[in-house]
Amino acid sequence: MQTIHRSPTNVLTRRRLLGALPPLALLAGTGPSFAQAAWPQRPVKFIVPNAPGSSVDTISRFLGNAMAQTLPQPVVVDNKAGAAGALGTEVGRTAPPDGYTLIIASSSSITIAPLLQKAVPYDPLKDFDFVSMIALLPNVLVVNPALPVRNVTELVAYARSKGNKSNMASAGVGSTSHLAGVALQVAGGFESLHVPYKGGAQGVASVVSGETDWVLTPAPAAMGLVQQGRLRLLGHSMSPEARPLGDTPAIAQTLPGFEFVGWIGLMAPKGVPAAAGATLRRAMAQALAQPELRKSFDSNGAVPSTSTPAEFRAFLVKDIEQHKKAIEVAGVKPE
Repeated sequence: MQTIHRSPTNVLTRRRLLGALPPLALLAGTGPSFAQAAWPQRPVKFIVPNAPGSSVDTISRFLGNAMAQTLPQPVVVDNKAGAAGALGTEVGRTAPPDGYTLIIASSSSITIAPLLQKAVPYDPLKDFDFVSMIALLPNVLVVNPALPVRNVTELVAYARSKGNKSNMASAGVGSTSHLAGVALQVAGGFESLHVPYKGGAQGVASVVSGETDWVLTPAPAAMGLVQQGRLRLLGHSMSPEARPLGDTPAIAQTLPGFEFVGWIGLMAPKGVPAAAGATLRRAMAQALAQPELRKSFDSNGAVPSTSTPAEFRAFLVKDIEQHKKAIEVAGVKPE
């Protein structure tokens, strides 16, 4: 676990919460009633169902550091990777619904895992409280710098010239990078051998080392390596109108209609007090307004995207439908 240092108590938040108490509670004295009024009273834990160094982990730590400056308690990041995010997500789902244990959700653990793993015990639309979206994540198409390609057109031509001997890395069968990569091959009319790894960081590392040729992966997992010159960036997976990475072109400029975007959001066990959810959303909005956090998001290609709980749920409904179609194209069967 990593403990993130907190800032001084947010007095305004305390006063607002105290104002919501029933009159008798306020008249009961300055002891337990006041201790119960302000939330949080102890550290808040983010369960990250992904390995350290992954895109979800990277964004979670940026956000946790920033939110710890506005909440009156520390934020603790707890990585619980396994089963494509299902393991940590289930740990979060079964935690007490008091607002102190939260889940950093993503398309991998919330959308894809329930579609591909028969053993997943949770329903993404019924078993959680939706706190807020955090960010949209463009996938980035990156190659080893030694590969003789500098744009999407050249990668398509290179892969076609190799038959099926070029290869594509992924974070594992059914992962976002796998499904996005298959969708790219369909859009570009070429084939690459799929080489699955045990996580996003390992898949990206294989492209850096030259074990594989390319990967279409969430931006935060690759942008640091792009900036170091260890990967070459060819394009992003958002619409042509979006500019998540400055002048980096959208893949759709070469392959019209191609779009495959990831996301990260904050969820909680079902039944979290409304006051806790409201406090979390305020803290998140304040965090995302901090120039340093926005700079960190920008450098990793993450687009801040807060929401109401209802907006978050509506977004997830659409995301599930998109991934169902992608899974059918990839020919991946639930296991």
